[in-house]
Formats: sequence, structure tokens, C-alpha cells
Amino acid sequence: MSLYIVATPIGNLEDITLRAIRILKECDLVCAEDTRRTGILLKKYKIGTRMISFNDHNKEKKTPFVIEELKKEKNIAVVSDSGTPGISDTGFYLVREAIRNDIEIIPIPGACAFLNALIASGLATDRFTFYGFLPKKEGKKKELLQLIKSRDETAILYESPYRLLKDLESIKTIMPGAQIVVARELTKRFEEFVRGRVEDIFEKLKDRKIKGEIVLLIGKSEQKD
Repeated sequence: MSLYIVATPIGNLEDITLRAIRILKECDLVCAEDTRRTGILLKKYKIGTRMISFNDHNKEKKTPFVIEELKKEKNIAVVSDSGTPGISDTGFYLVREAIRNDIEIIPIPGACAFLNALIASGLATDRFTFYGFLPKKEGKKKELLQLIKSRDETAILYESPYRLLKDLESIKTIMPGAQIVVARELTKRFEEFVRGRVEDIFEKLKDRKIKGEIVLLIGKSEQKD
């Protein structure tokens, strides 16, 4: 019995490993954030494995069932909507519970949005921290940005298109002159990297209707000029 943590494409459906395809075919069950979205991937690769939904809304209800299936010598794969499960999603919850039940965890590597953004950003890659999403509350957001300002490393954040401009304004205030990169729709048809000083990026984007999934990177101190 094993729980496989399977990375899936972040956009382009061809960005999946041969091993991931094999595991998804061989497993007894696939736990997916959204079965409709994962269904598109499974259909493309002719994978007929049964799926159940496993997400923030039902993780506490579904976890006992998944653990029991694993104890029955079933092999189960967990996937997120895109990328590597456990990165800013509920995959970690299932992994933690499986470990508590002495179940083997096997990671199947593959795409990860923030790493793809980092390697193409032009910002320093020797030291970096991934912070997930910026807090919605202004006080907590400013507190985190002050921490990022104090650290000599590249900061990586996930960002909503609806909050991007507001968050760029916060960065302008706390880290004027910061070198940033907005990486949007990675591996998809309209993939875009916007690089430069935070003030310039804000001006460039302020009149645009921003769409899609975004990774926001902030350069470390010596890259702010």
C-alpha cells in the first residue's frame, strides 16, 4: 500500500512524466482537487482509474475513507488541479494523516509553478523562500513584506489577478525600487514574464485587465537597483 504524490501539468498537458502516467494508470484510486479538471488530463492519456474529489471542503470527511482504502492494500494517487500536490493545497493534509498511519509516501516529481517562474525570472536562485499567498489583511500583509525586505534572498509568492495591483502598491510602499517579476499563465498559450522595478511594473499593468494564474517574485536586496 502506497500513497503517491503525483505532480501534474501546470498548463500544457504535455508537461507530465512517463512515470506519472504509469502510476496514474496502475493506482486503484486518484484523489483529485477537481475531478472535472483532472478528468481532462486522464482522458488525454487514456487513463481509466477511478477518481474521487479531495479538496479543502471535504478533506476531513474523505481522509478516513482514503486511509482505510490504503490499509486494504490499495495504491492511491493524490493530484492537485495543477502542479505538485502539497504546495499551497490540501495534499499536505492527506500526506500527514497517511504518515501517522505508517503508510508509505512516494513522491512522483514534475511541474511546479513557483520553480518554473524562478528559473526563468533572472533573479537570484542561490537562496529563496516560497511564501504562498500574501495575507489579505493589510496588517499581516505589511508584516510579511517587512520580513521579506529584511531577508537577503529572492521571495516567491502566488498571486491572484484580482489582488495583483493592490499588492504591487503595498510592495512599492514598503520596498521602493524593488526588482520584481510577474510570471503569468506559465506553460500556457499566453505565458508572460514582466520584469523590472516595482514602480515600472505597476505602471505597465495598471490599465490592463489581468487574467490567469500568477507567480510574483521579489528580488533580494542587491537586486533592487
